[in-house]
Amino acid sequence: MSRIGKAPIVLPDGVTYEVSAENYVTVTGPKGKLEQQITGNISLTNVEHEGKKAILLVANDNQAETNAKHGLYRALVANMVTGVSQGFTKSVSINGVGFKVAVQGNKIVLNIGFSHPVNVEIPQGLTVTCPSATEMVIAGISKEKVGQFAADIKAIKKVEPYHGYGIYYTNEHVRRKEIKKTTSGKK
Repeated sequence: MSRIGKAPIVLPDGVTYEVSAENYVTVTGPKGKLEQQITGNISLTNVEHEGKKAILLVANDNQAETNAKHGLYRALVANMVTGVSQGFTKSVSINGVGFKVAVQGNKIVLNIGFSHPVNVEIPQGLTVTCPSATEMVIAGISKEKVGQFAADIKAIKKVEPYHGYGIYYTNEHVRRKEIKKTTSGKK
């Protein structure tokens, strides 16, 4: 059994879950509703012990595939609970001469050194704000969607290692290379 899978999931006030006959887990909270299918011999049960908690149980303990997915599904359900109660955010920064970002309706307009501005459509369920001209904050209830959209934005212009121009996560450390030194013709 997985150590992560055995840990209970604490359900905050206002968060509920349902399990359908097809083993779909639906988590509902103040910020929205998320759904995830659990495959294999894993089931979700409710435990009333010092507050509301949920535990993923394994029906058959001797299958390697089931043991491997036990911790995965526990983490996915825990992320769903966090998402519908608090939400997730990812901050992305842009560095470069004349680089800027703006939100126009349902699109992000990136001026990042190309001959034309790059327009990226914001996926359904996500919100993007720009606190400054070189920073954007992506927010949503699905950790997977927030992280994937931030990674897609970051992949548009990778960070150049000498000057640091490009798109990166705000809390990311960008490794810089030392600028190549030339000799001045001395022999």
